[in-house]
Amino acid sequence: MPDSIHEHALFSAFDALIFQKTAGQFECLGGLPSWFPPSGVLQGPEGTPEKLLEVSFFLQHFLRDVGPWWESNKVGQMKSGLWSETAIFGEDVILEATAVYQGGQRYLVLQRFGSDMLPVQPLLQKAREEQLSHRASIHLHERTEARLGTQLAKSEQERDDLLAVLDGLRLGTIMTDANGVVTFLSGKAQELLQVDSAKVLGCTLPAGLGWKGEYTNRIEEMGKVTEAGRQPISVVVERKKRPSVSLEVDVHDDPRGSRKKILFLKDVTEVEELRRQLTGPTQFHRLIGKSPAMRAVYERIRDIATVDVSVLIQGETGTGKELVARALHDFSLRKDRPFVAVNCAGLTESLLGSQLFGHKRGAFTGAVQDHEGFFEAADGGTLFLDEIGDMPLPIQTTLLRVLQEGEIIRLGESRPRVVNVRVLAATNQDLPSLVESGRFRSDLLYRIRVARLQLPPLRERREDIPLLSLAFLEKARVIIGKIGVRDIAQTAMQCFLRYSWPGNVRELKGALDYALIHCRSNSILPDDLPPEFRELSPSIGSLSGPGVRDQRQEILEALKHVNGRRAQAAKLLNMSRSTFYRRMRELSIPMDDQSS
Repeated sequence: MPDSIHEHALFSAFDALIFQKTAGQFECLGGLPSWFPPSGVLQGPEGTPEKLLEVSFFLQHFLRDVGPWWESNKVGQMKSGLWSETAIFGEDVILEATAVYQGGQRYLVLQRFGSDMLPVQPLLQKAREEQLSHRASIHLHERTEARLGTQLAKSEQERDDLLAVLDGLRLGTIMTDANGVVTFLSGKAQELLQVDSAKVLGCTLPAGLGWKGEYTNRIEEMGKVTEAGRQPISVVVERKKRPSVSLEVDVHDDPRGSRKKILFLKDVTEVEELRRQLTGPTQFHRLIGKSPAMRAVYERIRDIATVDVSVLIQGETGTGKELVARALHDFSLRKDRPFVAVNCAGLTESLLGSQLFGHKRGAFTGAVQDHEGFFEAADGGTLFLDEIGDMPLPIQTTLLRVLQEGEIIRLGESRPRVVNVRVLAATNQDLPSLVESGRFRSDLLYRIRVARLQLPPLRERREDIPLLSLAFLEKARVIIGKIGVRDIAQTAMQCFLRYSWPGNVRELKGALDYALIHCRSNSILPDDLPPEFRELSPSIGSLSGPGVRDQRQEILEALKHVNGRRAQAAKLLNMSRSTFYRRMRELSIPMDDQSS
């Protein structure tokens, strides 16, 4: 490798272990990364990087496989894939090894994935220095033709070596001008996004790259924050005829002008998939939650969606009945046809009848032209009738006939019109009680509840509250303009976990919006929450009433409050998991205890 690479200390810009193999020996280049030495067997004076290659069972096998490839002298790289060794690195540490052959030299790059992401800003600065040095050299060599060949070859070698390391770290690069127009797209970025640079250069981010506009909005908002306060942005890119890819995008100012931006794209698809396998799915369609109650709802949606029958969706106000209806439609055979939603509450009989079935010009005062109703608009697709319990009895009679005959008659007409519509109905009322009181037709009830879905209230799936809160925070902080608010303080989250949530998920979203508007720091605090949360103390005492309880009783009550989920109970008590488990053992609390 050219000496200038070492002179510029390029390798010190990466938070990774980089070895060079010479004469059968491995030599560590540059400084040690922030994560070395790891906890475990490498602690002490013998914990050198070279020692890691001896004690790691996985690396020994990887180097054995890489040996023949290195000896073939083929330029390129070979990856190990993600792995972990608990005995050496502890839990939740994932690594990847990359073997590189470039410029006649053999390198081994060890990179860690997780919360300690690579410090890309020092890398950017080093790359910029190399680029400026190359330009200055080329300008100088134009005047000294005798030295041009040597210096140009050296510059190209340095560039190739740097790109090889960047590719080994799976970093793509995008540069934009002050107007957000793409001016540069690296080869790795083209591969990740499955785009051709010729079609992207000169276009804005959403138009050229094909990702959703909301991602571009987040990137633009993050660019307005100071460099120290910026965080990676999660982006999911849907690609034609290929699986989607999960990226983390870091936004940095171009040294030539702060309005110009440089985006670093890191492929975290494998990490996200590993995390999903370890923690389970947290989202289904646009529904968020991984509690047993929500997983049961997801299974019911899958079972019901493809069966072309009417469905009654029941649940309290704000539980997400319309989101469930849209999921049923999107997973059905009618997904490519219209989805039409109408709220039956608060409308008069004549107005609701006109909206559902349409009317003829002159059918009543104000009917100045023919009007197509919702049933005709949804023909071939799905009609969602929200708050069907508030539908007037005469409209219920007409609706029953439509469901039985598959025909509608516009107001003012006598000619029936054939419609093919799947009806999904929702209510927060007890329809059998309405039938008993004469306010709802029993035959209509039996017709619309061929399949049924009951949505759990938020108070019965409290373990989903952190997931929902962070999802709402991520979107709302961009919309409200509080991009600097990055998380929710544990004390505020405890208030959320203790609240009864009569308005369910809709109320949670409103509470997050309120807190963001009033937040004055980087985290949402209890004082930022709406007034109804002020009386909720962040201490565990509010769970057990007045007075001081012993610690065993506190832990038991915390477990009971979160349905036995130990991780949530530890958060509620402001303990780490290890401390919480140790206290449980010390107090002789069974690990499977889910109640007091």
